[in-house]
Amino acid sequence: MNIQLECIPCFARQAMEAVAEVVTDPVQRETLLRRLLHEVADADWSSSPPAIAQQLHRAIRRALKNDDPYRDIKNRMNQMAAQLLPAIRERIAQDPDPREAAIRVAIAGNLLDAGAQTQISAEELPAHLDAIWNRPLRGDVIGFLRAVERARNILFLADNAGEIFFDLLLLEQLPAEKITVFVRGAPVLNDATAADAEAAGIDTIAPVLDTGSDAPGTILEDCSENFRAWFDRADLIISKGQGNYETLSNVAKNIYFLFIVKCPPVAEKIGEPVGSLVVKSAQTPPEELS
Repeated sequence: MNIQLECIPCFARQAMEAVAEVVTDPVQRETLLRRLLHEVADADWSSSPPAIAQQLHRAIRRALKNDDPYRDIKNRMNQMAAQLLPAIRERIAQDPDPREAAIRVAIAGNLLDAGAQTQISAEELPAHLDAIWNRPLRGDVIGFLRAVERARNILFLADNAGEIFFDLLLLEQLPAEKITVFVRGAPVLNDATAADAEAAGIDTIAPVLDTGSDAPGTILEDCSENFRAWFDRADLIISKGQGNYETLSNVAKNIYFLFIVKCPPVAEKIGEPVGSLVVKSAQTPPEELS
């Protein structure tokens, strides 16, 4: 089975949610939704899911005449995450292993994803975070921390709004002076842009730049020359989110992927069930993850 076939219902749902978020007139909703579903049907299904989503959401923005239809959703996610931040920061400080706790929190925030079938709402986030402390953390956490210590130039790829507040807690546990954070170059879904990084205070501890791309992942050929230069110079990439994994998993770089497994094709590829919290090196075979 083509891996993208299982993603098609997710793209259709994204189209419906974007229209419902912005358009109130039911007739206009139906007209726009039919148009967007044609975009899904006509997409190149051999592309990666983030590449298909990029084309779909460009069509959504054109159809809605709205450069950022998920802005209200992102604001709600940011507000909820900001409210939770002090208590979670204190919980991390009290943990016997604060760095491991911060990794766990940063990954758990990855479920704030309007593009995933496994998404949770901002209102569900507190209960979700309470449940993560005893869940298995799959992968090579020790190897990741050693890689951070050895690296001189670290590129941190952020993923979603809301989630980026929990990235701040991870960055506080890492040598931020070695890290440059990159966000999306333009709005797509609820992915974090520079405005979200600034809202989270990321820019107070590390430089924040953007990829120059509006893909919900990191498609290198679609990114700016400036980003690709930074990417080439980095001796460690910390990559948040499944979209970044889907677009970079075959790139020959020292990359650690931190994400929640959100769909069966990725679960099958890495050998972990949907819902797993994963720290995966680009060099780690699937059988060594667990």
